[in-house]
Amino acid sequence: MHKKPQIATMFGKSPFKALQTHMGIVRECVLEVPILFDALISGDQKALSAQQEKIFSKEEEADIMFDELRVHLPKSLFMAVDRRDLLDLLKLQDNIADTAQDIAGLMMERDMTVPQEMAEPLQALVQRCIDTCLHAATIVERIDELIESGFRGREASDVETMVEEVSSIEDETDQMGRDLVQLLFSIEDNMKPVSVMFWYQMIQWIGDLADHAESVADQMRLLIAK
Repeated sequence: MHKKPQIATMFGKSPFKALQTHMGIVRECVLEVPILFDALISGDQKALSAQQEKIFSKEEEADIMFDELRVHLPKSLFMAVDRRDLLDLLKLQDNIADTAQDIAGLMMERDMTVPQEMAEPLQALVQRCIDTCLHAATIVERIDELIESGFRGREASDVETMVEEVSSIEDETDQMGRDLVQLLFSIEDNMKPVSVMFWYQMIQWIGDLADHAESVADQMRLLIAK
């Protein structure tokens, strides 16, 4: 069982340290997802099970910290950041880890086989969605600098540029997802209908990783705007 994070210690000099730490755990969680799909494609059941356990463990760690943060986040922050906005950001971060768990869970519940034609574009989609999550994590890492600059000046401009980059990558993943769905439907006659259904759901969840990452970036933009 994971130990509950020492929230007071994590806050330290900055009340945002724990929130950044939570995003760091989310980042670790999603970094296991490409390896999960590599194991699925290669048919390595032992590696697949190991990756599922890693993702579930990291998601649990993120959930524990999420719950602790909701309870211990000060109700009054003497700075230009609303507590509700921070809680919204925390939830958006946690959605990323939740989706990674959903992906691993679906593989656990159903014996899925990757059609040969889908292997390469599937890996490309997964990696690009993870890229979106990593970009979002980098933005959250800049929150201390934003606070110090009063959400103005060069730091705010840099983050705005990074948010635009996340949006651009997310748009790219949308197109990659649509292309992969079209490929899935083009070979569905060679698959069991239920397999087509599960793969369609899987592709949607992979895309959700990028969607949630974009939401994190957008929430950071909202903090700047306020």
